Amino acid sequence: MPPASANGGPGFPGLRRRGFLAAAGGTVGFGALTLAGCAGTGPAADKAGGDGKPRRGGRLRAAFAGGGASETLDPHLANLFADVARAKALFDKLADYGPDLSARPRLAAAWEPNAGLDRWKVTLREARFHDGRPVTAKDVLYSYRRITDPKKAFRAKASLEPIDLEASRAPDDQTVEFVLKRPTAEFPNVLAAFGAYIVPEGEQDFDRSPVGSGPFRFVSFAPGKSAVFKRNEDHWDGAPHLDELEFVVANEESARVNALLGGQIEYAHELNPATARAHEDKGQIEIVRLRNSAMQSFAMKTDRPPFDDKRVREAFFLIADRKELVDGALSGAGEVGNDLFGKGYEYYAASLPQREQDLDRARALLKEAGAEGLEVTLDTSPVAAGFTEAATIFRDQAAKAGVTINVKTGSKDSYWKDILDSGTLCSYRSGAMPIEAHLSQRLLTGSTTNATAWHHKDFDALYQQAQSTRDKTARAAVYERMQRRLHSEGGFLIWGFADWILGTARNVRGVETKAPANSLDWARFDKVWLA
Repeated sequence: MPPASANGGPGFPGLRRRGFLAAAGGTVGFGALTLAGCAGTGPAADKAGGDGKPRRGGRLRAAFAGGGASETLDPHLANLFADVARAKALFDKLADYGPDLSARPRLAAAWEPNAGLDRWKVTLREARFHDGRPVTAKDVLYSYRRITDPKKAFRAKASLEPIDLEASRAPDDQTVEFVLKRPTAEFPNVLAAFGAYIVPEGEQDFDRSPVGSGPFRFVSFAPGKSAVFKRNEDHWDGAPHLDELEFVVANEESARVNALLGGQIEYAHELNPATARAHEDKGQIEIVRLRNSAMQSFAMKTDRPPFDDKRVREAFFLIADRKELVDGALSGAGEVGNDLFGKGYEYYAASLPQREQDLDRARALLKEAGAEGLEVTLDTSPVAAGFTEAATIFRDQAAKAGVTINVKTGSKDSYWKDILDSGTLCSYRSGAMPIEAHLSQRLLTGSTTNATAWHHKDFDALYQQAQSTRDKTARAAVYERMQRRLHSEGGFLIWGFADWILGTARNVRGVETKAPANSLDWARFDKVWLA
């Protein structure tokens, strides 16, 4: 996972910290599983389950990698997958991301901009916190002001930057009038920002008895071990099917798989491709693949030799055998990329032709650029699955074009920080986020996580043009122009998109398969039931 949030940008604030799309650190194994109750495991008639109708009742136990004794239920501090899954069970946001990473209403019933796109009126739906208090506009403003506190490091802070919270106001309980610092056509993406949860006004203590407006209510929490929640009968989107939901910690993948096979849990988060292949269609457990969840790439620094020459960058695009990279580095658990972020997401430039390996053309471009016999260092690390494997494969591919790549393996702990500004070529990945967020967080001159050092004022101007364009079709045309340029001469060699893999017991139903990791329907336990 890259820097820039847990996922980067108005999606995910800076992943300079280790861990969003990588397992959390630590060596807690099977012994860390704190299991309570039994939810009736065993084979079901089929994947749809009986007549396919949801069944009420039972406790589902979900195992995630955790963060140890420092874990918190403060939704504004959520960084790990486990944190986010717990947060979305207890709390809610004004909006969240659908499967194509477009914003969908949640606590917001509607939103409407002014003509200049720099003021947005948001109308709240009728919803209540777990203690019975209604969710009001004052709660929204309090939550956003808490997130943007300059003394704090809450992950959604960068995402909320476009809002002038001093000028924004609550004319009544159901209405928030947001004043923005500049025109922002994609303002609903801000409302859906990762970590932008709404909490009760004045709330600061979330670990003893947190009160949210989510589909589950708090029962108990033991940091680094388990959290137990129960059904919220009064949830605005309908009560969950489950009676109870328990999150248990197992940092080792083998512990999660063994607990799933042994009937001690019903949901195992984050499995590797080899595990998936070993158990898929074998009848013991179900394997769920969430497509297009993680961009896999190499980042070329465009402001320094040799990648300050766009001919060298194009040559590297043409060196890559993307299928070999997906098959080798991801064990086939993914699909090839086309040097553009967000395959399958809203605004993706799908009309651009798929780039294929062309070693002859790559050699010609290198010769034209005076870069024959080029030698470069590729920074990588085992910080993310497939990184070191992809680096080795690409090294061998480059050799066929006369390029020598020296693979340098860095520390897991400091990798993201080290490669943001240093080096010339590095392994890079990103989780799901809107294409607009990827552009604004990683590719504008002022972006704080600009790993390719892409600094072009005319490109910045196109982004501002898009954000000032009210008509969606016209806005999409501007985004396509930006993507065409990146495809031609950008710094991200995006060779693939990895599946995110889950395992469930055979009696688990309602797990959405069209939900990239960290979108609304990922870890959506209020819609899951036990057959």
